[in-house]
Amino acid sequence: QVQLVESGGGSVQAGGSLRLSCEASGNIFKINTMGWYRQAPGKQRELAATIKSGSLTTVSSTEYADSLKGRFTISRDNAKNAVYLEMNSLKPEDTAVYYCLLQQPTTGDFWGRGTQVTVSS
Repeated sequence: QVQLVESGGGSVQAGGSLRLSCEASGNIFKINTMGWYRQAPGKQRELAATIKSGSLTTVSSTEYADSLKGRFTISRDNAKNAVYLEMNSLKPEDTAVYYCLLQQPTTGDFWGRGTQVTVSS
């Protein structure tokens, strides 16, 4: 069974930076999509960013929420089955629990337990 473990969350003042990490273990396919969703208090979970692995027939690609473009950068380390989210110029509205996601066409979606990010003004 797949397990995802997030780390790197914490408290930071507006304008600061944080780097989130997520490492997957278990039966991980070579071709997959990993990413981050976030959920603020009283709101639904929303997409932050995703990154798709490349293959012989497809190219790697990234996807970002419009409000995060230019501030957040997603990357991955395939050797470690890990995905990272570099968050810069953080704003109070970025405060949320951030969840790691692994998507595999055959097995479906897997979620981490989440890590709290708090941005103060």
